[in-house]
Amino acid sequence: MLAFPLAAAALAALATPAQAAEGYDRCQEGYYCLFSGFDGTGDIVQLQGNTPNLAALGMGDRAKSDWNRTDTLIYLFSEANYDGCAAVTSPRGKGNFFITYRDFFDSVQFGGPGGMSCGITVKSGTTGSHG
Repeated sequence: MLAFPLAAAALAALATPAQAAEGYDRCQEGYYCLFSGFDGTGDIVQLQGNTPNLAALGMGDRAKSDWNRTDTLIYLFSEANYDGCAAVTSPRGKGNFFITYRDFFDSVQFGGPGGMSCGITVKSGTTGSHG
């Protein structure tokens, strides 16, 4: 009679749903991610290449946090089509944007040459406020 409780316990363990990724953990390795909320919450866009118009993905002027899960510098531009000023997120950097840069960016460029500085460069591998 011991086999039945063990089998029932094994089936119950198999039936437990997997935990969905939350916050920053939704960003997959090899992507640059922008989030509409703080600390990786809210809507997410995951990018693997240059994006001239974040509005086309529903993220224009909406990002409040990011995570760069690439080994490439990411340039964030204040205007679509890589125009306006640019801020930089270093490889592997993540965090909330400084208040000045929340709901501010409209295009993303992987690698250089970048553009006129918005006045901020993010330190590599940091978690915290940046822009």
